Amino acid sequence: MEELVKTFHIDAKLLIAQLVNFTIVLFVLYKFAYQPILKTLNDRTAKIDKGLKDAEAANKKIVEMGEKEKVVLAEAKQEAQKIIARAEETAKKNKEQTVAEMKQQSEKILQDTGKKIEEEKQKMLIEVKGEIAGLVVAATEKLIGEKIDSAKDKSLIDKALEQDTN
Repeated sequence: MEELVKTFHIDAKLLIAQLVNFTIVLFVLYKFAYQPILKTLNDRTAKIDKGLKDAEAANKKIVEMGEKEKVVLAEAKQEAQKIIARAEETAKKNKEQTVAEMKQQSEKILQDTGKKIEEEKQKMLIEVKGEIAGLVVAATEKLIGEKIDSAKDKSLIDKALEQDTN
């Protein structure tokens, strides 16, 4: 070893001093350069990991929201179909009710018209009978040549009318 020391001109004191200086430089670099760089890298790694986790959570939420949206749309479609069915049912009931009311009104109008026709018929019969009675009285006066009193006139007319109706 001594030979090695002489060949390379190694001085032990200088070697120890260089070792102490290297240790001091290594400590200073470790304390002020390596640790801050390591801390920055760890912070960036943590931010990236957090970003990835947030992105995964956002994707999960998007998928959940899509599924919820599908469920809500399906429920909305069902509700809309129910509302349409109820509206159609109500319209059908209203139509049936309106038709029934119109039938009742038309039947009432027909009945009223029938009654009016019957009343007019009765009036016309009464008028015709009155005219016939007048004609019979006039014809009787011409045939007999004299005027019959009203009581006798009435009894003759009633007899003639009864024979016509039988």
